[in-house]
Amino acid sequence: MTAATHSTLIPQVPDSADAVLEGLDPEQREVATALRGPVCVLAGAGTGKTRAITHRIAYGVRAGILQPSSVLAVTFTNRAAGEMRGRLRQLGASGVQARTFHSAALRQLQYFWPKAIGGSLPRLVDRKIQLVADAAAACRIRLDRGELRDATAEIEWSKVTQTVPADYAPAAAKAGRETPRDPAEIAQLYAAYEDLKRARSVIDFEDVLLLTVAVLQDRHDVAQQVRAQYQHFVVDEYQDVSPLQQRLLELWLGDRDDLCVVGDASQTIYSFTGATPDHLLDFRGRHPGATVVKLVRDYRSTPQVVHLANGLLAQARGRAADHRLELVSQRPAGPEPVYTEYTDEPAEAEGAARRIRELIDAGVPAAEIAVLFRTNSQSETYEQALADIGVPYQLRGAERFFDRPEVRKAGSALRAAARFGGNDSLLDEAVDLPSQVRAVLSGEGWTTQPPAGSGAVRERWESLAALVSLAQDFAAARAGATLSDLVVELDERAGAQHAPTVQGVTLASLHSAKGLEWDVVFLVGVAEGMMPITYAKTDEQIEEERRLLYVGVTRAREHLHLSWALARSPGGRPSRRPSRFLKGLRPGSGTAAAGRTAAGGAGGGVERGFRGGGGGAAVTVPRRTRRTPARCRVCGRTLTDAGEMKLMRCESCPSDMDEGVYERLCEWRAVQAERSGQPAFCVFTDKTLVAIAESVPEDERDLARIPGVGARKLNRYGTEVLAICAGQEGVGLDEDG
Repeated sequence: MTAATHSTLIPQVPDSADAVLEGLDPEQREVATALRGPVCVLAGAGTGKTRAITHRIAYGVRAGILQPSSVLAVTFTNRAAGEMRGRLRQLGASGVQARTFHSAALRQLQYFWPKAIGGSLPRLVDRKIQLVADAAAACRIRLDRGELRDATAEIEWSKVTQTVPADYAPAAAKAGRETPRDPAEIAQLYAAYEDLKRARSVIDFEDVLLLTVAVLQDRHDVAQQVRAQYQHFVVDEYQDVSPLQQRLLELWLGDRDDLCVVGDASQTIYSFTGATPDHLLDFRGRHPGATVVKLVRDYRSTPQVVHLANGLLAQARGRAADHRLELVSQRPAGPEPVYTEYTDEPAEAEGAARRIRELIDAGVPAAEIAVLFRTNSQSETYEQALADIGVPYQLRGAERFFDRPEVRKAGSALRAAARFGGNDSLLDEAVDLPSQVRAVLSGEGWTTQPPAGSGAVRERWESLAALVSLAQDFAAARAGATLSDLVVELDERAGAQHAPTVQGVTLASLHSAKGLEWDVVFLVGVAEGMMPITYAKTDEQIEEERRLLYVGVTRAREHLHLSWALARSPGGRPSRRPSRFLKGLRPGSGTAAAGRTAAGGAGGGVERGFRGGGGGAAVTVPRRTRRTPARCRVCGRTLTDAGEMKLMRCESCPSDMDEGVYERLCEWRAVQAERSGQPAFCVFTDKTLVAIAESVPEDERDLARIPGVGARKLNRYGTEVLAICAGQEGVGLDEDG
């Protein structure tokens, strides 16, 4: 395979909407073509969920069904949002907003604050821990460094679960939280922290969401403006939403249901921050008409890795386990996972380092190897072991690539060379783009051979080497590319935080490894007391630890090493034992627990629901294998305007509206709006009433097909609207009714 075909950096943009769908498996294609109404994608690890949802957005845009500026895709990390923007750009769908919840909310808050509140938005503090320390001092509460960090986490949890200081103690008890101090003290500290923020005119990241929610709730004009901007929503990692984020999403949506959510309850590992999979698991209940697509074809890991991952979940208990997805590997067979027991932790680190050295010497790139651990405190031992044996490494969660000083300086040098390179003798002998980049970066410290040892010098070289590698891939994929073209590419990647690969073994906690993958993964410290962690006491906490190990296992593509140490220090008492999660899965550990079938079946597939009349149960409707662009029912033209798509015809095409039905609907809507104390458009928009009066639906199935009539409105208003369409007089107009 050539560098050009192997590289995923600069693929060719598909030449049509249909070309966007090429290469998708049947379930991914269902996701990509399900562009109307609520859609829930249950996506197992390694099943291509990001590919499915980015192709879904791109297909909608390229087919003229979705306007790029009307789509808001939200996820949980800047890295994931950047990757999504990069993929959409490569698919020819530039202009789509892909942001984190906080980024999207902050953008809206900055825009609407002068109008809704007045004045300038208070300053946003990057880190709240110093404010918490000042609040503790004001309360005469002495906190050590660990308690300060934990108290800060409690304040964050309180805010995302919308818990006020006065309610903290009972809420923490109900949630079973291990509080760092007496709950009454934490509540006092929380209240003082809020007072201190107000006194200093600052806000924190949780305030960004809280204030956006408040503005959208209190100002219907602002909410309507936001909803006019965004008509279509995609939420990635939906199992990680907090109650506050869910409330914000509901306010963005209003009464519409053009929402696609993607998640996997078995990868819920952030409950300590307020995340809950309940919103994902309850989605079908809130949206009975939702299309549900299950992705279980695992393209990442070998059958051996997938077998271990499935085995871990087969022993799980609880609601998330009841909805587990049983993965099916699509890769050829690979080696069995390796289980190793060591006498102590330093021996475990040295053993992993030696094996990594052997893999690198055998040709495995260092960037394709990761060491994953439960707590950040385990990192130092592995840093030392790798440094001692001459293996480069990078810490996950360190400074972002394009923010590194050497990368910013290199970018400036490349920009200058692109502009004035004709007068630079350094480039006289550079015959192509890669040689030009090597010549420029040689002046910044890049050499053909890496420096000896590790540390800052090696890290700077690795950054520059990543830029050299990127230039080679770019030139191979785009014939005739110039230095100016590369500079534009670097600027776009920096804006999307789409960093090139840095050569070095990755050291990361299991939490920070979420969303990443490597050819080789070393899961270290898989012992009781560390996995599950000592402070995991309740059944729910133990199950989350199991899911955390599952996430670690599913990061591996081919080679998986699991290890544990019998003692912490050399000469220590060998009292530790392997994690209970490995019982029945590793050789010689007894019989594996019987697997349980996931609710709804373990296989992938599509379920389509419809809110039928009478009992309201979900009814399966015929599966469609292909979605076509929305077309005018009068002239057949493809519709792109949201208003026209709601009418199902061009604005300029003649209307066959039943004027009597429309007038009665308007009268009925006015009464409903007055009763509920909300604007008339919150009941139904004018366009939706026109669409109803034009089609005059005879039953709930016909009414549900009209854009703007979601499941909630169908349940609330469907009977009366159908009665009006049937010619019944005075429906819903009786003030006493």
